Amino acid sequence: MKRKALSVLLTAAMTAALLAGCGGGSGAAASSAPAASEAAPASEAAPASEAAPAADAASEAGAEAAKEATGGADASGKTFAIVVKSAGNAYNTKEEEGFKEVIEAAGGTVVIKEPEAATVDAQITAIQSLISQGVDSISVAANDENALQATLEEAMAAGIKVNGFDSKTNADSRLTFVNQAGTKEVGQTLLDAVLDLTGGEGQYAILSATSQATNQNSWIDAMKSIAESDEKYSKLELVEVAYGDDEPQKSTDQTQALLSKYPDLKVICAPTTVGVSAAAKVLQDQGSSVKLTGLGLPSEMAEYIGADDAHSCPYMFLWNPIDLGRLAAYSAIALVNGDITGAVGDTFTAGDMGEYTLTDAGDNGSEIILGPPFKFDPENIGEWKDVY
Repeated sequence: MKRKALSVLLTAAMTAALLAGCGGGSGAAASSAPAASEAAPASEAAPASEAAPAADAASEAGAEAAKEATGGADASGKTFAIVVKSAGNAYNTKEEEGFKEVIEAAGGTVVIKEPEAATVDAQITAIQSLISQGVDSISVAANDENALQATLEEAMAAGIKVNGFDSKTNADSRLTFVNQAGTKEVGQTLLDAVLDLTGGEGQYAILSATSQATNQNSWIDAMKSIAESDEKYSKLELVEVAYGDDEPQKSTDQTQALLSKYPDLKVICAPTTVGVSAAAKVLQDQGSSVKLTGLGLPSEMAEYIGADDAHSCPYMFLWNPIDLGRLAAYSAIALVNGDITGAVGDTFTAGDMGEYTLTDAGDNGSEIILGPPFKFDPENIGEWKDVY
Protein backbone atom coordinates (compact mmCIF):
# COMPACT_ATOMS: atom_id res chain seq x y z
CA MET A 1 0.00 0.00 0.00
CA LYS A 2 2.92 2.35 0.67
CA ARG A 3 4.00 1.79 -2.93
CA LYS A 4 0.59 2.75 -4.21
CA ALA A 5 0.37 5.86 -2.02
CA LEU A 6 3.82 6.85 -3.24
CA SER A 7 2.70 6.35 -6.84
CA VAL A 8 -0.07 8.90 -6.24
CA LEU A 9 2.43 11.42 -4.93
CA LEU A 10 4.81 10.81 -7.84
CA THR A 11 2.02 11.26 -10.36
CA ALA A 12 0.94 14.47 -8.63
CA ALA A 13 4.51 15.73 -8.80
CA MET A 14 4.72 14.94 -12.52
CA THR A 15 1.43 16.75 -13.08
CA ALA A 16 2.77 19.78 -11.23
CA ALA A 17 5.87 19.72 -13.41
CA LEU A 18 3.71 19.64 -16.52
CA LEU A 19 1.71 22.62 -15.31
CA ALA A 20 4.89 24.52 -14.58
CA GLY A 21 6.15 23.80 -18.10
CA CYS A 22 2.93 25.30 -19.49
CA GLY A 23 3.43 28.52 -17.56
CA GLY A 24 1.29 27.87 -14.46
CA GLY A 25 0.58 30.97 -12.39
CA SER A 26 1.84 29.77 -9.02
CA GLY A 27 4.82 28.16 -7.33
CA ALA A 28 8.23 27.93 -8.98
CA ALA A 29 6.85 28.63 -12.42
CA ALA A 30 5.51 31.98 -11.30
CA SER A 31 8.73 32.97 -9.53
CA SER A 32 10.84 32.17 -12.59
CA ALA A 33 8.78 34.34 -14.93
CA PRO A 34 10.21 37.84 -15.54
CA ALA A 35 8.59 40.74 -13.74
CA ALA A 36 6.49 43.15 -15.82
CA SER A 37 9.31 45.69 -15.88
CA GLU A 38 11.68 43.04 -17.31
CA ALA A 39 9.34 41.71 -20.00
CA ALA A 40 10.61 41.90 -23.58
CA PRO A 41 9.27 44.81 -25.66
CA ALA A 42 6.39 43.95 -27.97
CA SER A 43 8.58 44.63 -30.99
CA GLU A 44 10.90 41.80 -29.92
CA ALA A 45 8.17 39.16 -29.69
CA ALA A 46 8.62 36.18 -32.01
CA PRO A 47 6.58 36.26 -35.23
CA ALA A 48 3.35 34.24 -35.18
CA SER A 49 4.78 31.88 -37.79
CA GLU A 50 7.63 31.00 -35.41
CA ALA A 51 5.53 30.93 -32.25
CA ALA A 52 2.98 28.46 -33.61
CA PRO A 53 5.44 25.58 -34.22
CA ALA A 54 6.94 26.19 -30.78
CA ALA A 55 3.50 26.03 -29.17
CA ASP A 56 2.67 22.87 -31.10
CA ALA A 57 5.93 21.28 -29.99
CA ALA A 58 5.26 22.19 -26.36
CA SER A 59 1.75 20.78 -26.60
CA GLU A 60 3.01 17.53 -28.12
CA ALA A 61 5.70 17.24 -25.46
CA GLY A 62 3.15 17.78 -22.70
CA ALA A 63 0.81 15.18 -24.17
CA GLU A 64 3.64 12.68 -24.50
CA ALA A 65 4.72 13.27 -20.89
CA ALA A 66 1.13 12.82 -19.68
CA LYS A 67 0.82 9.58 -21.66
CA GLU A 68 4.06 8.32 -20.14
CA ALA A 69 2.80 9.17 -16.64
CA THR A 70 -0.24 6.93 -17.18
CA GLY A 71 1.72 4.04 -18.62
CA GLY A 72 0.48 4.73 -22.12
CA ALA A 73 -3.24 4.79 -21.24
CA ASP A 74 -5.04 6.90 -23.84
CA ALA A 75 -8.37 8.60 -23.12
CA SER A 76 -8.03 11.28 -25.80
CA GLY A 77 -11.32 12.66 -27.08
CA LYS A 78 -13.37 10.53 -24.69
CA THR A 79 -15.60 11.46 -21.75
CA PHE A 80 -15.53 9.43 -18.55
CA ALA A 81 -18.13 9.86 -15.81
CA ILE A 82 -17.90 8.85 -12.17
CA VAL A 83 -21.00 8.51 -9.99
CA VAL A 84 -20.24 8.22 -6.27
CA LYS A 85 -22.66 7.29 -3.49
CA SER A 86 -23.34 10.82 -2.25
CA ALA A 87 -21.99 14.33 -1.79
CA GLY A 88 -20.21 15.45 1.38
CA ASN A 89 -18.32 12.18 1.92
CA ALA A 90 -14.54 12.63 2.19
CA TYR A 91 -13.93 9.04 1.09
CA ASN A 92 -15.88 9.65 -2.13
CA THR A 93 -13.95 12.86 -2.72
CA LYS A 94 -10.66 10.96 -2.58
CA GLU A 95 -11.99 8.40 -5.07
CA GLU A 96 -12.91 11.26 -7.40
CA GLU A 97 -9.43 12.76 -7.06
CA GLY A 98 -7.75 9.55 -8.17
CA PHE A 99 -10.20 9.04 -11.04
CA LYS A 100 -9.82 12.61 -12.29
CA GLU A 101 -6.03 12.49 -12.06
CA VAL A 102 -5.74 9.47 -14.36
CA ILE A 103 -8.39 10.43 -16.92
CA GLU A 104 -7.10 13.97 -17.39
CA ALA A 105 -3.46 12.84 -17.55
CA ALA A 106 -4.51 10.37 -20.27
CA GLY A 107 -6.14 13.17 -22.26
CA GLY A 108 -9.79 12.51 -21.44
CA THR A 109 -12.64 14.60 -20.04
CA VAL A 110 -14.13 13.87 -16.61
CA VAL A 111 -17.72 14.34 -15.45
CA ILE A 112 -18.29 13.95 -11.69
CA LYS A 113 -21.76 13.23 -10.31
CA GLU A 114 -22.34 13.51 -6.54
CA PRO A 115 -25.96 12.74 -5.57
CA GLU A 116 -27.18 14.93 -2.71
CA ALA A 117 -28.33 11.85 -0.81
CA ALA A 118 -27.14 8.23 -0.79
CA THR A 119 -30.29 6.99 -2.53
CA VAL A 120 -31.08 4.93 -5.62
CA ASP A 121 -33.37 7.61 -7.05
CA ALA A 122 -30.62 10.23 -6.88
CA GLN A 123 -28.20 7.93 -8.70
CA ILE A 124 -30.77 7.04 -11.37
CA THR A 125 -31.27 10.74 -12.08
CA ALA A 126 -27.50 11.24 -12.37
CA ILE A 127 -27.06 8.26 -14.70
CA GLN A 128 -29.95 9.29 -16.94
CA SER A 129 -28.33 12.70 -17.29
CA LEU A 130 -25.07 11.04 -18.35
CA ILE A 131 -26.88 8.89 -20.92
CA SER A 132 -28.35 12.06 -22.41
CA GLN A 133 -24.88 13.62 -22.52
CA GLY A 134 -23.55 10.64 -24.45
CA VAL A 135 -20.53 9.95 -22.25
CA ASP A 136 -18.25 7.07 -23.21
CA SER A 137 -18.02 5.44 -19.79
CA ILE A 138 -19.80 5.48 -16.44
CA SER A 139 -18.05 4.25 -13.29
CA VAL A 140 -20.60 3.90 -10.49
CA ALA A 141 -20.49 3.08 -6.77
CA ALA A 142 -24.00 1.68 -6.35
CA ASN A 143 -26.37 2.59 -3.53
CA ASP A 144 -28.31 -0.61 -4.28
CA GLU A 145 -27.15 -3.80 -5.96
CA ASN A 146 -30.24 -4.39 -8.11
CA ALA A 147 -32.25 -1.17 -8.34
CA LEU A 148 -29.96 0.50 -10.89
CA GLN A 149 -30.21 -2.37 -13.38
CA ALA A 150 -32.78 -0.91 -15.80
CA THR A 151 -30.96 2.42 -16.01
CA LEU A 152 -27.52 0.89 -16.42
CA GLU A 153 -28.78 -1.56 -19.04
CA GLU A 154 -30.12 1.47 -20.92
CA ALA A 155 -26.66 3.03 -20.69
CA MET A 156 -24.95 -0.09 -22.03
CA ALA A 157 -27.50 -0.39 -24.84
CA ALA A 158 -26.48 3.14 -25.83
CA GLY A 159 -22.86 1.98 -26.14
CA ILE A 160 -21.68 3.35 -22.79
CA LYS A 161 -19.14 1.17 -20.94
CA VAL A 162 -20.41 0.65 -17.39
CA ASN A 163 -17.78 0.02 -14.78
CA GLY A 164 -18.72 -0.63 -11.15
CA PHE A 165 -16.39 0.32 -8.32
CA ASP A 166 -16.39 0.45 -4.50
CA SER A 167 -20.00 -0.80 -4.13
CA LYS A 168 -21.13 -3.19 -6.83
CA THR A 169 -24.24 -3.59 -8.90
CA ASN A 170 -25.44 -7.01 -9.96
CA ALA A 171 -23.54 -8.64 -12.81
CA ASP A 172 -26.18 -7.77 -15.42
CA SER A 173 -25.73 -4.06 -14.69
CA ARG A 174 -22.01 -3.77 -15.36
CA LEU A 175 -19.12 -5.02 -17.48
CA THR A 176 -16.79 -5.44 -14.51
CA PHE A 177 -16.35 -4.24 -10.92
CA VAL A 178 -13.34 -2.64 -9.22
CA ASN A 179 -13.32 -4.06 -5.71
CA GLN A 180 -11.23 -2.47 -2.98
CA ALA A 181 -10.45 -5.86 -1.41
CA GLY A 182 -11.80 -9.39 -1.41
CA THR A 183 -15.15 -9.59 0.39
CA LYS A 184 -14.23 -12.54 2.60
CA GLU A 185 -10.87 -10.97 3.37
CA VAL A 186 -12.49 -7.77 4.64
CA GLY A 187 -15.02 -9.73 6.70
CA GLN A 188 -12.28 -11.88 8.22
CA THR A 189 -10.15 -8.84 9.03
CA LEU A 190 -12.99 -7.01 10.78
CA LEU A 191 -14.20 -10.05 12.71
CA ASP A 192 -10.69 -10.83 13.93
CA ALA A 193 -10.38 -7.23 15.14
CA VAL A 194 -13.63 -7.62 17.08
CA LEU A 195 -12.37 -10.89 18.57
CA ASP A 196 -9.17 -9.18 19.65
CA LEU A 197 -10.76 -6.07 21.13
CA THR A 198 -13.43 -8.00 23.06
CA GLY A 199 -10.83 -10.31 24.52
CA GLY A 200 -12.48 -13.23 22.75
CA GLU A 201 -15.98 -12.91 24.19
CA GLY A 202 -18.83 -10.51 24.75
CA GLN A 203 -21.20 -8.21 22.90
CA TYR A 204 -20.43 -6.19 19.81
CA ALA A 205 -22.49 -4.11 17.41
CA ILE A 206 -22.02 -3.06 13.82
CA LEU A 207 -22.65 0.52 12.68
CA SER A 208 -23.09 0.38 8.91
CA ALA A 209 -23.98 2.78 6.11
CA THR A 210 -27.38 2.30 4.44
CA SER A 211 -29.31 -0.95 4.64
CA GLN A 212 -28.97 -1.32 0.85
CA ALA A 213 -25.21 -0.60 0.60
CA THR A 214 -23.87 -3.60 -1.29
CA ASN A 215 -20.28 -3.40 -0.11
CA GLN A 216 -21.10 -3.02 3.59
CA ASN A 217 -23.79 -5.71 3.37
CA SER A 218 -21.40 -8.18 1.73
CA TRP A 219 -18.72 -7.56 4.39
CA ILE A 220 -21.26 -7.96 7.20
CA ASP A 221 -22.59 -11.17 5.66
CA ALA A 222 -19.02 -12.45 5.44
CA MET A 223 -18.46 -11.63 9.13
CA LYS A 224 -21.62 -13.52 10.10
CA SER A 225 -20.78 -16.51 7.94
CA ILE A 226 -17.24 -16.78 9.29
CA ALA A 227 -18.46 -16.43 12.89
CA GLU A 228 -20.99 -19.24 12.41
CA SER A 229 -18.47 -21.60 10.85
CA ASP A 230 -15.57 -21.25 13.29
CA GLU A 231 -15.75 -22.23 16.94
CA LYS A 232 -13.25 -19.59 18.04
CA TYR A 233 -15.89 -16.89 17.51
CA SER A 234 -18.60 -18.75 19.47
CA LYS A 235 -18.39 -16.48 22.51
CA LEU A 236 -18.98 -13.32 20.50
CA GLU A 237 -22.53 -11.93 20.43
CA LEU A 238 -23.61 -9.61 17.63
CA VAL A 239 -26.41 -7.63 19.28
CA GLU A 240 -27.40 -5.31 16.42
CA VAL A 241 -26.55 -3.98 12.99
CA ALA A 242 -27.42 -0.27 13.05
CA TYR A 243 -27.58 1.99 10.01
CA GLY A 244 -26.31 5.57 9.98
CA ASP A 245 -27.03 6.02 6.26
CA ASP A 246 -23.53 7.50 5.80
CA GLU A 247 -24.78 10.71 7.43
CA PRO A 248 -22.64 12.09 10.28
CA GLN A 249 -25.55 13.12 12.51
CA LYS A 250 -27.54 9.93 12.05
CA SER A 251 -24.39 7.87 12.64
CA THR A 252 -23.80 9.86 15.84
CA ASP A 253 -27.37 9.24 16.97
CA GLN A 254 -27.11 5.53 16.21
CA THR A 255 -23.89 5.25 18.21
CA GLN A 256 -25.50 6.90 21.22
CA ALA A 257 -28.51 4.61 20.88
CA LEU A 258 -26.27 1.53 20.89
CA LEU A 259 -24.57 2.69 24.07
CA SER A 260 -27.93 3.23 25.75
CA LYS A 261 -29.48 -0.07 24.64
CA TYR A 262 -26.53 -2.33 25.42
CA PRO A 263 -24.77 -1.50 28.72
CA ASP A 264 -22.53 -4.58 28.34
CA LEU A 265 -21.40 -3.64 24.84
CA LYS A 266 -17.65 -4.06 24.35
CA VAL A 267 -16.95 -3.13 20.73
CA ILE A 268 -18.52 -1.24 17.84
CA CYS A 269 -17.34 -2.19 14.35
CA ALA A 270 -18.10 0.43 11.68
CA PRO A 271 -17.30 -0.68 8.10
CA THR A 272 -17.92 2.83 6.77
CA THR A 273 -15.69 5.90 6.95
CA VAL A 274 -18.57 8.20 7.90
CA GLY A 275 -19.81 5.88 10.61
CA VAL A 276 -16.43 5.14 12.13
CA SER A 277 -15.49 8.81 12.51
CA ALA A 278 -18.88 9.66 14.04
CA ALA A 279 -18.66 6.76 16.48
CA ALA A 280 -15.06 7.60 17.38
CA LYS A 281 -16.03 11.11 18.45
CA VAL A 282 -18.99 9.94 20.53
CA LEU A 283 -16.99 7.27 22.35
CA GLN A 284 -13.99 9.51 22.99
CA ASP A 285 -16.02 12.54 24.07
CA GLN A 286 -18.00 10.42 26.52
CA GLY A 287 -14.94 8.59 27.82
CA SER A 288 -16.67 5.31 27.03
CA SER A 289 -14.99 1.98 27.70
CA VAL A 290 -16.47 0.65 24.44
CA LYS A 291 -13.77 0.27 21.81
CA LEU A 292 -14.07 0.91 18.11
CA THR A 293 -12.67 -0.60 14.94
CA GLY A 294 -13.71 -0.56 11.31
CA LEU A 295 -12.83 1.18 8.06
CA GLY A 296 -11.71 4.80 8.25
CA LEU A 297 -9.71 7.57 6.65
CA PRO A 298 -6.41 8.26 8.46
CA SER A 299 -6.90 12.02 8.09
CA GLU A 300 -10.23 11.84 9.92
CA MET A 301 -9.29 9.23 12.52
CA ALA A 302 -5.77 10.19 13.64
CA GLU A 303 -6.92 11.93 16.83
CA TYR A 304 -8.95 8.89 17.90
CA ILE A 305 -6.35 6.17 17.35
CA GLY A 306 -4.28 5.19 20.35
CA ALA A 307 -3.44 2.26 22.59
CA ASP A 308 -4.62 3.90 25.83
CA ASP A 309 -8.06 4.43 27.37
CA ALA A 310 -8.06 8.07 26.27
CA HIS A 311 -8.50 7.00 22.65
CA SER A 312 -11.60 5.26 21.33
CA CYS A 313 -10.02 3.33 18.44
CA PRO A 314 -6.97 1.10 19.03
CA TYR A 315 -6.68 0.42 15.29
CA MET A 316 -8.68 0.34 12.07
CA PHE A 317 -8.32 -0.64 8.43
CA LEU A 318 -8.77 0.70 4.92
CA TRP A 319 -7.18 0.86 1.49
CA ASN A 320 -6.18 3.94 -0.44
CA PRO A 321 -9.39 5.45 -1.91
CA ILE A 322 -7.26 7.58 -4.24
CA ASP A 323 -5.82 4.39 -5.71
CA LEU A 324 -9.31 2.90 -5.91
CA GLY A 325 -10.38 5.87 -8.03
CA ARG A 326 -7.25 5.55 -10.14
CA LEU A 327 -7.85 1.85 -10.77
CA ALA A 328 -11.48 2.57 -11.70
CA ALA A 329 -10.22 5.11 -14.23
CA TYR A 330 -7.64 2.77 -15.75
CA SER A 331 -10.20 -0.03 -16.09
CA ALA A 332 -12.72 2.37 -17.65
CA ILE A 333 -10.12 3.43 -20.23
CA ALA A 334 -9.33 -0.22 -20.96
CA LEU A 335 -13.03 -0.96 -21.50
CA VAL A 336 -13.56 2.04 -23.80
CA ASN A 337 -10.45 1.21 -25.84
CA GLY A 338 -11.42 -2.46 -26.15
CA ASP A 339 -8.37 -3.71 -24.25
CA ILE A 340 -10.72 -5.65 -21.97
CA THR A 341 -14.34 -6.73 -22.34
CA GLY A 342 -15.13 -7.55 -18.74
CA ALA A 343 -14.52 -11.28 -19.16
CA VAL A 344 -12.80 -13.27 -16.43
CA GLY A 345 -9.15 -13.66 -17.39
CA ASP A 346 -8.84 -10.32 -19.19
CA THR A 347 -5.70 -8.39 -18.24
CA PHE A 348 -4.70 -4.74 -18.51
CA THR A 349 -1.99 -2.41 -17.27
CA ALA A 350 -3.01 0.30 -14.82
CA GLY A 351 -0.13 2.71 -15.33
CA ASP A 352 2.39 2.63 -12.50
CA MET A 353 0.00 0.49 -10.44
CA GLY A 354 0.96 -2.52 -12.54
CA GLU A 355 -0.93 -5.28 -14.31
CA TYR A 356 -4.35 -6.48 -13.15
CA THR A 357 -6.36 -9.56 -14.06
CA LEU A 358 -10.15 -9.77 -14.00
CA THR A 359 -11.27 -12.56 -11.67
CA ASP A 360 -14.56 -14.29 -10.86
CA ALA A 361 -16.67 -12.06 -8.58
CA GLY A 362 -18.87 -14.96 -7.48
CA ASP A 363 -22.03 -13.37 -8.91
CA ASN A 364 -21.68 -14.46 -12.56
CA GLY A 365 -19.62 -11.36 -13.22
CA SER A 366 -15.99 -10.28 -13.01
CA GLU A 367 -14.07 -8.08 -10.61
CA ILE A 368 -10.69 -6.39 -10.27
CA ILE A 369 -9.28 -6.41 -6.74
CA LEU A 370 -7.17 -3.46 -5.63
CA GLY A 371 -5.44 -5.28 -2.76
CA PRO A 372 -5.75 -6.41 0.88
CA PRO A 373 -6.92 -4.13 3.72
CA PHE A 374 -4.19 -2.14 5.47
CA LYS A 375 -4.01 -1.73 9.24
CA PHE A 376 -3.67 1.74 10.76
CA ASP A 377 -2.51 1.85 14.37
CA PRO A 378 -0.70 4.23 16.78
CA GLU A 379 2.67 3.35 15.23
CA ASN A 380 1.86 4.36 11.66
CA ILE A 381 -1.14 6.72 11.77
CA GLY A 382 1.13 9.77 11.85
CA GLU A 383 2.72 8.66 8.60
CA TRP A 384 -0.61 8.38 6.81
CA LYS A 385 -2.82 11.12 8.23
CA ASP A 386 -1.53 13.72 5.77
CA VAL A 387 -1.75 11.39 2.75
CA TYR A 388 -5.51 10.81 2.68
